[in-house]
Amino acid sequence: MKTILVTCLVFIATTGLAAQTFSPGSWQDTPDPIASTDAVVGGELSLFAGQYPKSFNYYLDNNAFSSELFGTMYETLLGRNPITLQEEPGLASQWTISDDKKTFTFQIDPRARWSDGKPVTAHDVRWTFDTIMDPKNLTGVHKVSLETFYPPEVLDTHTIRFKARAVHWRNLLSAGGLQVLPKHIYSGKDFNKINFEFPVVSGPYRIGTINEGIFVTLNRRDDYWNRNAKRLQGVGNFKTLKYNFFAERSNAFEAFKKGKIDIYPVYTSRLWMKEARGKSFDMNWIIKQKIYNHQPQGFQGFAMNMRKFPFDDRRVRQAMAHLLDREKMNRTLMYNQYYLHKSYFEDLYTKDNPCPNPLIPFDKAKARELLRQVGWVANPKTGLLEKKGRKFSFQFLTRDQTSDKFLAIYAEDLKDVGIEVKIDRKDWAAWARDMDEFNYQMTWAAWGAIVFKDPEGMWASKEADRKGGNNITGFKNAKVDELIEKQKTIFDVQKRHAMVRQIDQIIYQDYPYVLLWNINCVRLLYWNKFGTPDTVLSKYGDERSAYFYWWLDEDSKADLADAMQSAVPLPPRDPSIIFDERF
Repeated sequence: MKTILVTCLVFIATTGLAAQTFSPGSWQDTPDPIASTDAVVGGELSLFAGQYPKSFNYYLDNNAFSSELFGTMYETLLGRNPITLQEEPGLASQWTISDDKKTFTFQIDPRARWSDGKPVTAHDVRWTFDTIMDPKNLTGVHKVSLETFYPPEVLDTHTIRFKARAVHWRNLLSAGGLQVLPKHIYSGKDFNKINFEFPVVSGPYRIGTINEGIFVTLNRRDDYWNRNAKRLQGVGNFKTLKYNFFAERSNAFEAFKKGKIDIYPVYTSRLWMKEARGKSFDMNWIIKQKIYNHQPQGFQGFAMNMRKFPFDDRRVRQAMAHLLDREKMNRTLMYNQYYLHKSYFEDLYTKDNPCPNPLIPFDKAKARELLRQVGWVANPKTGLLEKKGRKFSFQFLTRDQTSDKFLAIYAEDLKDVGIEVKIDRKDWAAWARDMDEFNYQMTWAAWGAIVFKDPEGMWASKEADRKGGNNITGFKNAKVDELIEKQKTIFDVQKRHAMVRQIDQIIYQDYPYVLLWNINCVRLLYWNKFGTPDTVLSKYGDERSAYFYWWLDEDSKADLADAMQSAVPLPPRDPSIIFDERF
């Protein structure tokens, strides 16, 4: 089960302590090394976008789809090289960092324009900052990285200055990564109600058609102000991106097999092993590939609301972890395709620096003992555990039927020790509202990751009470807070990540999640009518990087149509793509 709240930005720290100025003369606009010179513009790419979100406004709804949609429409002050991850011009063509690393001045490119022709200005940047930080706006997760700044100062129409309250390795990334909105369009409106209409944008795409709950299209802008930049050639090739919404992944897969969806990322091993087969696959009309790149590894698990009974006790949470038979699920439901989590930062550990966290075993005896220590005793009449007259019964908040088979196994083992679980299924919007308000006891949460780890938003105690934030479990730990504060002023990535490993080991022992599993590749199905870069996907990206690096190959499209009509095979493509072997 892949989804929920995902942080999609990739961060890199500025090193050294000398003042730094980036000017146009110090940088060359060169082609994107991932993009293919064979790419052509045109056609439509039809995609699966999960359930319909509560908002397309990423500042209000922190989910992967809204982040992606927003990112195509609203640009940031700085961009990022897809290989080196070094900062590059975005809306800003020049920037300066003071020698004390607390002042950041950006010169906005005078060519930058909104889609209505008006210039992008420093006033837009200031208004966006103020809007995010306004306490009445439900922009909680985005406040975290901006709270370190005083309100930015508009020096002139195209110059904006950010001053930080304290040194933090993240500061340039936070200011430079701000997605800027048009003040002249949204000023004076209730920002919490700006959900689906975005009439003016600065980015390469804009919303075309919305069929609520069914699909939304993004249309490529021919009048995009930075269309001729060398680094953007071969990127963003489709005239139309059509995002189709399905409540259940199984329905989306059926639509894919019928050709109504062009690309289908597989997050279900049964589907990959048993259902992604048949004539279309044998004939190579549909390509089946595993892509191994440097995509950061996130984690997923059953999040427990530590603010509420019964999960406000560590021993109860530990017992819940011991009652999940992950090995059985991996073996019987996932064909042993996954590795079992024993960390919240899996990719910070290597063979030379192994993870010391022990793998949590399925152990009913251990779980029973932990629950007995807390005071849970079985009622001889019902068999349910009780404590002070209160039975151990909780609700599992879910939004996807694909979780049912896993929850059925979990529920049976919980029942065996006297715990009752009730499934509370809601759609995405209702689920997200409950999460924003901490109105849940347990839920399935999957998180993406970033290359350079920033533990504050999810694990700092001060974030536990921020509605709409990423600390959904309500985790609080003084030692973790101390380490989070200490790592803020460390610009050496390796030293900082060593501290994050310490944080990880503390979190692991507190059991905020019943951790699940993950996989180290992207499993991708797609109709054989597209041109792709040699690497298929980008260095750090998942399947979504295909949306912007691929193109519709008219010859391949015609070959596919002829092959299907004549029932003949097409040439195969490599079943596995290893980025480092291709780039």
